[in-house]
Amino acid sequence: MRIAAPRFPATIRRVPDATHITTHHPDGRWQVDGKFFRRGGRRVWAAVVTYGPFPGGMPADPTADFQRITDAGFNAIRIYQMPDSAFLDAAATCGLGVFAGLPWGMHADFLASPRLLAEAHVALGESLRRIGGHPALAAVLVGNEIPGDLVRWMGPVRVRHALETLIATGRAAAPDCLFGYANFPTTEYLELENADFTAMNVYLEDAGAFQAYLRRLHHIAGDRPVMISEFGLDTRRNGHANQARLLGDAIRIAHQQEAAGIAIYAWSDRWWNGHDVTDWDFGITDRLGNAKPALAACRDALRQTGPTPHPNDSALAPEWPFSVIICTRNGRARIGRCLDACRSMIGENIEVIVVDDGSTDGTAAFVATRFPDVRLLELPPSGLSAARNAGAAAASGRVLAFTDDDCEPDAEWLLRLRRAFVTSGGLFAAIGGPNLPPPPLDEAQAVVAAAPGAPSHVMIDDIEAEHLPGCNIAVTREAFDGIGGFDPAFHTAGDDVDFCWRLRDAGMRLGFSPGAFVWHWRRPTISGFLRQQTGYGRAEKMLIRKHPQRFTARGHTRWLGFVYGGGPVRVSTGDTIYHGGMGAAGYQSLVRRMLPLRGLHAAFDTASARIALVMIRLLQPGLRAWARSRRWAWPGRLASPAQSMPPPDDELRVPTTTGGSHDSIIGTFLADGWSPAGATAQWDLEKNHARLQLATERGDGQTSAILIRIWGARRNELPSEVIRDFIRQ
Repeated sequence: MRIAAPRFPATIRRVPDATHITTHHPDGRWQVDGKFFRRGGRRVWAAVVTYGPFPGGMPADPTADFQRITDAGFNAIRIYQMPDSAFLDAAATCGLGVFAGLPWGMHADFLASPRLLAEAHVALGESLRRIGGHPALAAVLVGNEIPGDLVRWMGPVRVRHALETLIATGRAAAPDCLFGYANFPTTEYLELENADFTAMNVYLEDAGAFQAYLRRLHHIAGDRPVMISEFGLDTRRNGHANQARLLGDAIRIAHQQEAAGIAIYAWSDRWWNGHDVTDWDFGITDRLGNAKPALAACRDALRQTGPTPHPNDSALAPEWPFSVIICTRNGRARIGRCLDACRSMIGENIEVIVVDDGSTDGTAAFVATRFPDVRLLELPPSGLSAARNAGAAAASGRVLAFTDDDCEPDAEWLLRLRRAFVTSGGLFAAIGGPNLPPPPLDEAQAVVAAAPGAPSHVMIDDIEAEHLPGCNIAVTREAFDGIGGFDPAFHTAGDDVDFCWRLRDAGMRLGFSPGAFVWHWRRPTISGFLRQQTGYGRAEKMLIRKHPQRFTARGHTRWLGFVYGGGPVRVSTGDTIYHGGMGAAGYQSLVRRMLPLRGLHAAFDTASARIALVMIRLLQPGLRAWARSRRWAWPGRLASPAQSMPPPDDELRVPTTTGGSHDSIIGTFLADGWSPAGATAQWDLEKNHARLQLATERGDGQTSAILIRIWGARRNELPSEVIRDFIRQ
């Protein structure tokens, strides 16, 4: 074994604008950068304030407002309409990005009135053909908070698909623009597969609850960034001091919890919702444009944010020196990108160690020549675990961070891991983050990225992991030595699973940092991916012998937690949704054990790719099972479709001019002797064997119609006219 001259502690110089996966857009457009955003070649944290809608419409010249917004530390605004070029020009002059909104009939039953959805497609396409190339247009949100009762009425899967078609239309017209849907917790299950980021409107007045929900949102979002698309507090009911405190705390918490940004609701108390709203005051300026205390609180909080976790994190470096260990065998063609990424990492007291495990392709000479600041160990062929142990033995760091030669760590990878260790107060012996597939270069890469079987973390809850893959795991020296490192019996795979299980068996805990990601290039061909799955099966055979209690009789792993699939948690046919009693739960989530896989990348979502993905999903579990036990296995059964109600006996649409929320209308029926249905029932109310489901259509901020489905009318248990007359009264 040869060890190059030690160079620790080596400092990796800060190169904050370096990028390897995400390309620089020539006109400074907003782009997705892993779990964050990037603009003009630089990572940006989206500091957004909502602007309008105002009584009388947008100001003819918003420049004065935009300059005040910029001076307060915001770098973007969110509006609820599609802007014109003059508006975008004014935003660009002040350095602001614009998160636009598509106004359309989303608060009515647009599936029963296809004209509403068709008009939305036409309006989106026409607007983007005019402004889609403007550099100030950051993103378009194709909808905003479709009410939960209406989503339930139309069918969540059908609503999701309809919104996804809008994004497809928008992307065809403006391929360089970002797209999303402004969701809210009542329809948490309505995440769109083809959105570029998760946008969630959240109003939580308790800082602890907001922090906990942000942690949850990272797992709801999968691979993509999490943006809080609305957060605010009404000063009329809560006071100016409480608004200032809460908004400042929300900005700091969103940044600390590795959200990609937050939109403060709203810039002004002036607000139009079909009428001049005078009984709510959510603005950080009042109706005359005077600053409230919250404006200064936001300015102060935003000064503490930035594209990196903490401006002063380098002060923690002496306490937490890191050793990055990369093991390779015949990786000359790929390790250069990995080491280039390591050179760009932000932080100090970092050493990088490459362990060459018997390469025959000149990897060692390449590393020694191109990367003289890296420590190089050369071993005879010994296997992955032995190579990792050799790297750990040579390392000087307090924390050993492992990644693979086909990975490119994000520039902030170690900075975020270091912060996670420090802020956890010693709770975790090991911490890791997600490994994200880079944008595919061809159809085969797109299929492999969407296939099952990729290295994944397994989460017990929103902060504690059961398993962290070896391509993104950092462990303290004390914990590593305490369990004797990796088991050298594992030569190519399975070592990280065994390692994490032994850490947990020793009473240690594993943490998770959602922003500490690495880009992980999957196998470049489908045949290579299938060979990898066979290798995973052989590793599982070894794991079964060593940990039989963690497997079923058929060889399936008994995970305590959820296996990360990379895709957003979205409703599909057959899913059960917790709607709460009478569909009124404030937080409505899916009831499922499996997290969804990534979808096909939009650029390669072709018929041939879909066929290849179906085939690979059929073959993958069988190959692993054959290598594991010489027994073929087909994919497990899909979830049984949720039990559906028979068709209703009648449907009513009752126009109303009196308004009223869904809850207030439900309350009227309850007062008349109706009983609430259960939390997972598909109806809301029952009485004398009759059942009702209700939803409300909204127009110009007011309820415009009440929708009712009736079961029991044909048996004269509930004549429809009785219900119609009751509502009209």
